[in-house]
Amino acid sequence: MPRKARMIVEGETAVYHVMSRTALDGFVIGDAEKDYLMQHIRHLSSVYFAEILTFCLMGNHFHLVVRMHTGSKYSDENIKERFIRYHGDKKVLMPGRIPLLKGKWEKLSEFMKEIKQGFSRYYNKKHNRRGFFWCDRFKSVLVENGETLINLLAYVDLNPVRAGLVETPDEYRWNGLGRHIQTGNRDRFLSLDFGLEDCVGLSSDERLARYRRFVYEAGGLKSDKLQSINPEAASREVKKKFVPGSTDRFLAKTRYFTDSGIIGSREFVRSFWQELRRPDDNPDKIPVRIAGLSGLYSLKRLSG
Repeated sequence: MPRKARMIVEGETAVYHVMSRTALDGFVIGDAEKDYLMQHIRHLSSVYFAEILTFCLMGNHFHLVVRMHTGSKYSDENIKERFIRYHGDKKVLMPGRIPLLKGKWEKLSEFMKEIKQGFSRYYNKKHNRRGFFWCDRFKSVLVENGETLINLLAYVDLNPVRAGLVETPDEYRWNGLGRHIQTGNRDRFLSLDFGLEDCVGLSSDERLARYRRFVYEAGGLKSDKLQSINPEAASREVKKKFVPGSTDRFLAKTRYFTDSGIIGSREFVRSFWQELRRPDDNPDKIPVRIAGLSGLYSLKRLSG
């Protein structure tokens, strides 16, 4: 059976939630490997037209939320700067290659290929092994800006909390919120676009505080199946005015953030399905409302 085509928007800026899992058994991505992978992603995102909104590196998989920009918005001089950043100043960029690089550096598939191949070479050399490290394909979900995006960002940043590795996402070194809190977003690795629609005029610190409050409200939920932020840890944030709320079922609705194909408002899902579907796909596919997340719809009907 042929593979389903990815929901990739060509020729325009779009946001994707991307996930890739190792093909090896166990939790083989240790602390040193996570450090390398984080710096590897940071470096490649400064070359590709990739705006990293958040990320989370776990022991056997990783998540990226990335906005891929189109090459048309970058000048030839900017391409030369990125070329030097990638190759150093000893390699010469021929003028005829600039359009090719613009086409390559705007592609999500090329960005992910370089991330995975570069890390595989590092891992195999370090552990004196050969063969595949990653599962063949990465998952990707096309994401709408605004309310959908901030829900997704919180879901990704809460991964280590759900796994029971930390009490709060701030404590984890290898996710977006931890990077912001622990390093002050060193090297300007991460975007300060948290999907906040009412953030015009806010400073960087105010935007981060507002996003962090949203994450704490979502992570303060109780769940019989998934771990949530420790109530004592959350109560400490109350004193700082990050008051935990009660967004019902936030932590439980994981598959809609990872397997939905397209996620957003009904109109967003419907319009991009019409644009991206193959000729033999059902043109009348109805977006599925995600219970518990107001105004959010999925291309696919998934179990909770």
